[in-house]
Order: sequence, then structure tokens, then C-alpha cells
Amino acid sequence: MRAGALAAASLAALLLSPAALADRLEDILSRGELRVGTTGDYLPFSGRDAASGQWRGLDIDMAEDLSRALGVKLKLVPTSWPTLMRDQRDDKFDIAMSGISISLERQKQALYSAAYLNDGKTPIARCQNASRLQTLEQLNRKETRLVVNPGGTNERFARKHLPDAALTVFPDNTRIFQQIIDGKADAMVTDAVETRYQQKLHPELCAIHPDKPFDFSQKAYLLPNDWRWKAWVDQWLSQRLQDGGFARLSAKWLGG
Repeated sequence: MRAGALAAASLAALLLSPAALADRLEDILSRGELRVGTTGDYLPFSGRDAASGQWRGLDIDMAEDLSRALGVKLKLVPTSWPTLMRDQRDDKFDIAMSGISISLERQKQALYSAAYLNDGKTPIARCQNASRLQTLEQLNRKETRLVVNPGGTNERFARKHLPDAALTVFPDNTRIFQQIIDGKADAMVTDAVETRYQQKLHPELCAIHPDKPFDFSQKAYLLPNDWRWKAWVDQWLSQRLQDGGFARLSAKWLGG
């Protein structure tokens, strides 16, 4: 009997705890501000100009739309791929929007919105080398110099599928493709959408079979473990996917 009373008291304490009573949506509305975590190093989704500090990208535009739909101010919070999940746990933002791939490992710790883009990993290299870097077998050779940004799905993919390649972890994702252009690396395996964007910026680079990536992944927004907030974000995103709002921004940043 005493054990039952103790269990009931523990349950009541849990239900009345601040964490249990927290409501992210109400908190955002009462605060009058939406905090969006974003990396600023991953165009076409999130970029930040080092000189001016100005943000741009598909998910920056979507963050602005989300804050308008909520009727609150937007605050962009810098994060990074190595610190993304720690920053989420530390409550530094209400949502992360930065071309984030859905990961089952991340989803053990947080929620995702509905997916808004299908994607997958594929190589990008100097165009004169593209014919010899088509397959995982060709890439996974000790003489192949791969470059990768730290802490995200690109590094995890390379370490899992390309363990025999000469891998360099380059810390600045805004300058990583210049390593390939300058001949300091042969290739990078990253999201197909990014390879298409980078080959537009750099004619020296070719996206290698971006229509047939090595795997399948999806982009979504990273959320705390609050199902009411997730439901609201999913409804907003569903409306933008149906009313043409996302399509217009996608055409602006992705070309279609």
C-alpha cells in the first residue's frame, strides 16, 4: 500500500513538474519571439555573410514565413552541425531550420516536422574527374582524397561507407568546395540538392548522378519533444506545401 501511494505521489509530481506543464507554442506566443536555430553554412538552405552578418537561404525564408504565421518576431540563433543536438537539448532554440536531414539517431532525442524535401547522398568533384568517381567502389580507395564537414550526416556517411578513402575533415563548410576546386581534395559526398547548387556556383565542379543518389533521405525541421508544437508546425508546413508558398521559395533557391 505504501509503495502504491509512493508511486501515485511520484506520478503526480511528474505531471505537475515544469517540464510536464511546458507548452512550447504558448511560450512562443507569450514571449512574442520565435527562436530558430540555423547553421549559416549550408546554402541553398542557410547561409550567413561573414562581412554583413546577413542571413539568406530557403529555410531562412521559411523561418520568416513561420514567424509571420505565428504573429511573433523572428530571432535566428547560430548553431553548428557538431553542436546541433546539444544546443537543442539546452533549449537554445524552439525549432532548427537549416536543411536538416532526418536521422533516426537524432530522432531518439527530438522530434521532426513532416518532411518537405526528398534527397540523398551523392558525389561532387572537378568535372575532369567525375567519370572516375561514380560509384562507392571507386570512391572507397586509399588514393581517393575525400573531404567532409564535421558532425553531420555527411561525415557519418563517409565513415560508414567509405572507410578506405583518405578522409579529411574540413571545419569550414562555407569554404569546403574550394578545397576540391584547388585540387586539395578529389571529391565530397553530400546531399544531392547541395551538389546541384554548388555546380551552379562553380562551373569547375560537377554533381555526379544527383538524380540517382547512393541512399534516400528527407529534409525536415528539428523540434523539441512537444507534440502540440509539432502539430502546429506540421499544419503550417502542410498549408505552405499546398498553397504554393513553398514551391515559390523552392524555385527561388533550388531552381524548381
